[in-house]
Amino acid sequence: MKYIFALAGNQNAGKTTLYNALTGSNQHVGNFPGVTIEKKEGQIKKYKDASLVDLPGIYSLSPYSMEEVVTRDFLLKENPDLIINIIDATNIERNLYLSLQLMELSIPMVIALNMMDEVRASGNSIDVKRLSDHLGIPVVPISASKGEGISELIDVVMKMAQSQDKSIRKLDFCTGEVHKAIHSISHLIEDQAREAGYPLRFAATKLVEGDEPTFKELNISENQLHIINHVVEDMEMKLEIDREAALADMRYVYIEKICEDTVIKKQETNEQIRSEKIDKILTHKYFGIPIFIGIMFVIFWLTFGLIGAPLQGYLEEIIGVTTEYVSDLMIRFEVNDLLHSLVIDGIFAGVGSVLSFLPLIVVLFFFLSFLEDSGYMARVAFLMDKLLRKIGLSGRSFVPMLIGFGCSVPAIMATRTLSSERDRKMTIILTPFMSCSAKLPIYGMITMAFFPENAAAVMISLYIMGMVVAILSGLLLKSTIFKGEPIPFVMELPAYRIPSRKSIILNMWDKGKDFIERAFTIIFLGTIIIWFLQSFSWSFNMVEDSTHSILASIGSVISPVFIPLGFNDWRASTAIITGLTAKEAVVSTLSVLTGASSDLQLSTAISTIFSPLSSFAFLTFTLLYMPCIAAFAATKRELGSVRYAVMTAVYQTVTAYVVGMLVYQIGNLIL
Repeated sequence: MKYIFALAGNQNAGKTTLYNALTGSNQHVGNFPGVTIEKKEGQIKKYKDASLVDLPGIYSLSPYSMEEVVTRDFLLKENPDLIINIIDATNIERNLYLSLQLMELSIPMVIALNMMDEVRASGNSIDVKRLSDHLGIPVVPISASKGEGISELIDVVMKMAQSQDKSIRKLDFCTGEVHKAIHSISHLIEDQAREAGYPLRFAATKLVEGDEPTFKELNISENQLHIINHVVEDMEMKLEIDREAALADMRYVYIEKICEDTVIKKQETNEQIRSEKIDKILTHKYFGIPIFIGIMFVIFWLTFGLIGAPLQGYLEEIIGVTTEYVSDLMIRFEVNDLLHSLVIDGIFAGVGSVLSFLPLIVVLFFFLSFLEDSGYMARVAFLMDKLLRKIGLSGRSFVPMLIGFGCSVPAIMATRTLSSERDRKMTIILTPFMSCSAKLPIYGMITMAFFPENAAAVMISLYIMGMVVAILSGLLLKSTIFKGEPIPFVMELPAYRIPSRKSIILNMWDKGKDFIERAFTIIFLGTIIIWFLQSFSWSFNMVEDSTHSILASIGSVISPVFIPLGFNDWRASTAIITGLTAKEAVVSTLSVLTGASSDLQLSTAISTIFSPLSSFAFLTFTLLYMPCIAAFAATKRELGSVRYAVMTAVYQTVTAYVVGMLVYQIGNLIL
């Protein structure tokens, strides 16, 4: 028999960590909201017939955000056999609010009481047996990050799923006027709830709340609507609070009673005490953002200098030796000159030049993963809220923008977490201005050639430039196309924690693997096409001088467009075009077109294409113009229109051109 279990809980409760522990999945663990956007599925360890669906982290079952919609739809329509509800034991009162709503769904449930190690270390305690008796469901204490209690949790879940007794205890915790309202409406809609497949208690509670989707699903008539409104208005008048506050108050009163009887809290946990002390510095009103910029500067200095540069040098030597060995082998076996050129001047030059930047990617994401998993990036979103509100967005938009530093595609998809359509569209337009990891090889190539002593300063200036352009664009869009106010931003700051080595290694592995896959797929195919176009004329005769090639003639038509940006070489304009397939292709294209077989040769070659100032204008343009075809497809999918996607791409590219031109022209005046 096949079992489907749903894993649900608040954001930052350790849900994804538990998912990995239960399934052995290599899914990355994040410490800020928005990491888990869509449900993910895996098999429970040792139980091939048991699937676990990882649902987005939410705080309620009210469909105000895309995460809540995904979770709610799955639980109501997919009918899972059991819910594993993960709770942060260090903040049990707030977490139980969702638990009570999940219990209203009448689906068998097990509570995984996470972070119990932190509770014990602080001298606090929770009577798990008594908590289980109050709720009428099994409660299992665990520490997902340390693997404690996982096997016990699996045993309880499987035993409950395999049990012949599927009866569910009805927990009725409503009292007073709310009790009257819920039960009055329950009698009114009993038949409709059964037909719609909605649990009666859940449906009645949602109607009291004023939940629009529930009114539609139950097909509430005008007469019923009049009765429901009368019941709710009577409740609000007697309680002197609105309907949503009445329901929240009812749940929290019950939660307080449970916690009084089960939780002994002598003090805050050590992690919470430590976090409060650290936050006095890192989230300071005036110094918070400068500290963040300083931290990023140190990371770039370590990545492109102290740690990353030597590792890149070693890998480049390995690639160079391999290239030379393969070339000698092909010459020894008298391989055709055309094939030799394709393999050495095309594939090895293009793919090899991109692969040499792999250490930079891995090192950078080691530090970014550490910041993310430690809980610091959640603080950065908090710090950015005030700034983003000035451009018409909330701090919640920072989450997709933050993901954009890794890759624009998942960043654009992450905008689904925004409940406001206005905020979603604005964020999709602005997110690609954040510098994705695919652009790192371009930065490395230019800084190595022109700014070797100031690599970190150049890098931080590019990242800041992307943010500044996003801010200015936001101000423009806010006052023209997207008038209105941003959605409110409520965010829980997780306690600072030392990230697990496994989590960081997995994230580094994922980024490195993705980079290598792109090198041997998109970049591989692109280098072959570029090699062919720069090796043959329009009559398909092989040329000795690439300036007479098909590619040169195409590039020469486009290159005058970039004269205001300081470069007029057909190779540069060609690289920009191929960069639309993947930004790493810019480096591989220039490697193939210049015939460079090493990073040193490439640095020498591109110094004939750019001046220091025009190279920075080139960097500016590659930073800001349309990310890639994959990002374009994601934009089309999220906005639901090719026209909107084209307009977004045109806006980004025009912005890149204007800013690149300003950099070069103003730089010329100053220098």
